[in-house]
Amino acid sequence: MPVIRACSHCGKKNRIPVQNLVGSTRCGACKSPLTPIAEPLAADAALFDEVVQNVQVPVLVDFWAEWCGPCRLAAPEVARAAADMAGKALVLKVDTEQNAELAARFKVTGIPNFVVLSGGRVVTQQAGLVNHQQLEQWLRSAAPVSP
Repeated sequence: MPVIRACSHCGKKNRIPVQNLVGSTRCGACKSPLTPIAEPLAADAALFDEVVQNVQVPVLVDFWAEWCGPCRLAAPEVARAAADMAGKALVLKVDTEQNAELAARFKVTGIPNFVVLSGGRVVTQQAGLVNHQQLEQWLRSAAPVSP
């Protein structure tokens, strides 16, 4: 399931396989570099599963809902963590109203709820509002150790 990203140079849409979202790729039309994704990516269950199975970097998942005030307060912190960790981690946003089965899989009972996964396994999970520094620390701690 590729993710569609527009080239910042020519505007053409490119299908990017999930495993290439954190690395540099090139636009199929103009060959300009497409930088690693630096914003939270809205995910349903299918995209979530594909990302968790195929991405080689830690994944931060923000379980949220439109009506949730603390979730709205967390959104800029999540966006900042996505920008700061571009190329080193991937950030997903899962709307619990539209993806209740995915929230249930992680026993999400309070939102915002943050889950950090590495190699498909939960490394950290915490409900409640946290700042981008804490989110980034969790992601750095979950990064695989290079040989």
